Amino acid sequence: MRICYYGDDFTGSTDVLEALTRGGLRVILFMEVPDKALWDAKFAGYDGFGVAGVSRTMRPDEMERALPEVFKALRVFGAPITHYKVCSTFDSSPETGSIGKVIELAQKHFPDRPYIPVIAGSPVLGRYTVFGNHFAAVGDHAVRLDRHPNLRKHPITPMNEADLRLHLARQTELTIELMDIISLEQEGELLEEAYRKLLAKQPDIVLFDVLNERHLRSIGALLTRESGKTPLFAAGSSGVEYALVAHWQSTGELPSEYLMAPADAVDRLLVISGSCSPVTQAQIEWALAHGFTGIKVPAELCMAEDDEASEALAPFLEQASRLLGVGHSVILYTALGPEDDAIERTQAMLRERGRSTAASGELIGRRLGALARELILRTKVRRLVLAGGDTSGFAASQLNLYALEMIAPVVPGGPLCRAYSEDERLDGLEVVLKGGQVGPPDFFERVRTGG
Repeated sequence: MRICYYGDDFTGSTDVLEALTRGGLRVILFMEVPDKALWDAKFAGYDGFGVAGVSRTMRPDEMERALPEVFKALRVFGAPITHYKVCSTFDSSPETGSIGKVIELAQKHFPDRPYIPVIAGSPVLGRYTVFGNHFAAVGDHAVRLDRHPNLRKHPITPMNEADLRLHLARQTELTIELMDIISLEQEGELLEEAYRKLLAKQPDIVLFDVLNERHLRSIGALLTRESGKTPLFAAGSSGVEYALVAHWQSTGELPSEYLMAPADAVDRLLVISGSCSPVTQAQIEWALAHGFTGIKVPAELCMAEDDEASEALAPFLEQASRLLGVGHSVILYTALGPEDDAIERTQAMLRERGRSTAASGELIGRRLGALARELILRTKVRRLVLAGGDTSGFAASQLNLYALEMIAPVVPGGPLCRAYSEDERLDGLEVVLKGGQVGPPDFFERVRTGG
């Protein structure tokens, strides 16, 4: 085994699955940490595995209850590298999805490591870290996160600080140092000297700049070397995997190019969206203008108790079932972009009940997932998109799946996966988990036609 990882949301978990699979490794993504005996019996030939989680919506006290058992269970597998995967836009705050809290918890389970590396940059996704400041692509340009038109207005974790050292310092008192772009431009002994000087400061956390493939290779080499000494824990985006793969390819441990065949087209697609992103908004609008049928599900109906919600959502289920039954591709969505009035109404309902606005992801996700499951069973639609980083994990939890494996690329960050289920009616379902910022306007049609 080369690596295991835990994703703080489901969409990000398939992003890592893609990075490793496209590098030529065989990796599977579980919904829960697998039993070691099951792994040894059925999956020992794989190069590693991931676990899809939902900790991005957790408070620090919830993390303290949930994550130590996960880290303890992952250590049993003896992987040289354990990765806590976060969104490439570093979605987090002291109150929700705190990456600093995760690192503090991980220190207790990986006590022998010299430091915990943090890599957020992932050039293939348009994410770059330069002198500690993080940038994300907007069209043909890259902007600082705190000036990004979407990310600075995120409904749960708005980004108001682009310097990731300062952003992390709000979440933890651990010491943070930066391996900056100037050091990573060096090679050989000069790079080693810069690295030794940094480690002499004995930091708890080392943030790595990333601008290009060369930087990834250098970071991958350093992480591989450290993991050969003692099990390494890393936090960050799929940049961690892209760095490792780049290094392993440069040494010949992996093929320099690994090609995957596209998937076949299907006649109809079911899309379930709890996303508030303007990127998803553009994708829904494009799809509706090109033959897809949209059904807006009032988000406030998802806030009701189980029986009441089932009754309220029944008409939407019947409408979608009829449309899929006659061959339409259907999109069920709760919001159309960040300005949708449904967002404020939903958050107001949660505040009135004394609940965090982050709870909307779980409530909406579970309702949409239940709708998706019923539609799959009724209409036998075989390809599904779950859109929304905060909602897709909770939606997937309603589908009775235990694992996913990538079968074809679509766009970076949104691979097509095969689902494994004990329920033969759901086993083999083809699924794409799409984060809010992933994909071009015609993304849903690309998924339908096989990318």
